[in-house]
Amino acid sequence: MAGDITETAHAVAEAAGHGGVDLTSIVVLLAAAVIAVPLFRRAGLGSVLGYLAAGLAIGPYGLGFFHDAQSILHVAELGVVLFLFIIGLEMQPSRLWSMRGEIFGLGLFQVCAAMATLVWVGITLGYPATASFVAGTGFVLTSTAIVMQMLEERHEIGLPRGRRIIAILLLEDLAIVPLLALVAFLAPGGAEATTTDRLISVGTGLGAIMVLVLAGRYLLDPMFRLLARFGAREVMTAAALLVVLGAAVLMQAGGLSMAMGAFLAGVLLSESSFRHQLEADIEPFRGLLLGLFFLSVGMALDLQVIARNWQVIAISVPAFIILKMAVIYLVGRLTKSSHADSLERAVLMAQGGEFAFVLYASATQFGILEPEWNANLAAIVIISMVLTPLMVILHDRLARKPVSLDGVETADNLSAPVLLIGFGRMGQIVSQPLLSRGHPISIIDTDAQSIRDAGSFGFKVWYGDGSRLDILHAAGAAEARLIIVTINNAEATTKIVELVRHHFPQVPVLARAYDRQHALDLVKEGVDFQIRETFESALSLGAEALKRLGDDPDQVAEMVGYIRGRDMDRFALECVEGIRAGIPLLVGNIDQPRRSG
Repeated sequence: MAGDITETAHAVAEAAGHGGVDLTSIVVLLAAAVIAVPLFRRAGLGSVLGYLAAGLAIGPYGLGFFHDAQSILHVAELGVVLFLFIIGLEMQPSRLWSMRGEIFGLGLFQVCAAMATLVWVGITLGYPATASFVAGTGFVLTSTAIVMQMLEERHEIGLPRGRRIIAILLLEDLAIVPLLALVAFLAPGGAEATTTDRLISVGTGLGAIMVLVLAGRYLLDPMFRLLARFGAREVMTAAALLVVLGAAVLMQAGGLSMAMGAFLAGVLLSESSFRHQLEADIEPFRGLLLGLFFLSVGMALDLQVIARNWQVIAISVPAFIILKMAVIYLVGRLTKSSHADSLERAVLMAQGGEFAFVLYASATQFGILEPEWNANLAAIVIISMVLTPLMVILHDRLARKPVSLDGVETADNLSAPVLLIGFGRMGQIVSQPLLSRGHPISIIDTDAQSIRDAGSFGFKVWYGDGSRLDILHAAGAAEARLIIVTINNAEATTKIVELVRHHFPQVPVLARAYDRQHALDLVKEGVDFQIRETFESALSLGAEALKRLGDDPDQVAEMVGYIRGRDMDRFALECVEGIRAGIPLLVGNIDQPRRSG
């Protein structure tokens, strides 16, 4: 790793024409990201494509600020390593164990099926069977960085479909070791010379995993406890980086991927009391280095190779992508995933990945691939990585089912003292006391079927997206005396509150919060009142449990009042800390009012 950093420093220095690292080159990297990413996100193209385009613009075939993208790519892979560590922190061992069927069942099924299919691309184009096998196998290895980044942007990492994708990515990371051994076996004379080497390689890998598990079980948590007691704040950050990079180096020495080592380190620390501190320490480095990784991938796109071999590349890119998507979709359907989940997985995982470069370089070293073939395959993988964000955008637009508005009226020129946005489970209950007291309500929702169902029960609900300013105007937000937001979407709720506070500051807004962090976000946006959707119901359930256990009702009420008050005090303290961090706080918007027993 130190050698990679030195090479990168020389590459940056060469680009600037000096003998040492020039800050101008670092400024170019940062400026490219700062300019391109917001523009691409605003255009709805996502941050990954913004980084890739910025890298192409400043690379050897753009403005020419950098000439050695590969050395930068080696260091930028640390972004992937840190990203996998953060993901590992969210994966407790029990949760990972529960995924074993998806990792070694679904993951192995998809990898083997894709390998069996993609090798025929090279054979069809007239390449030798061994070279075709390596080429197709390399493309099977999906880009962990791109897929994980897009899952994070789509907020799907914690969902079942996101968990299945993560399981497949983990299996692919594990597969790189036997695949590298297989490349050595397929090399001329490799069958006789590599048996002992393979056994040593497998033993070294297992030993590295064992060392990491033992260190995580017996050393890491005590170390952080000691540092928390005697170390400074920056020492804790250094220790966090030491753990991540040390695990990565250990796994790399054992022949495994650095990303796998960082992931395992994260899993081992997932139940530590220092988990949140570690995540906060690593996050800034992860974001910067992952952005640098995408920038360097854009720089590495060799336009000269593409120009010389455009016919082969023009055939291979769609062939690999289409066949891989078809396999992933069929595997998804065969393993009982829905059509929508299978299609989304196929689009997200359609590209080749960063481990393909390692496999192709090894095959070139052993004489299976010629240098020109290696360059072509690298270009094919990079192009597929560049195309993935565009394919995801196209999928999202085409896969979105058109909303049938038969029997549904859209919001237009509504006027009522109360505007209720969202008529799901919570909205229906909120509306009952208001209607019972004779307060007229304008209700809007985006679920056409729910609107029709509400109409059959005598409720008048209009179709409208409350996160759009024009819809808020049409729904009468400017004339309302009160706006209540009860939709089951945390991001949309926050956006609605932001719009209302900015464009209709005279109208009080009450909102349903998903959890504590969402409640703090709503306070930041200036909501007048918010309540977490499960807080009061959970307190009521706990109170009933105490009564059923024979506790005195007065004592139960007192205890519930104490817990409610303590939560309010803690929430207020977090809001005060937000003020110190520059978050404005309006008087009266701190959680629900305290009620005693």
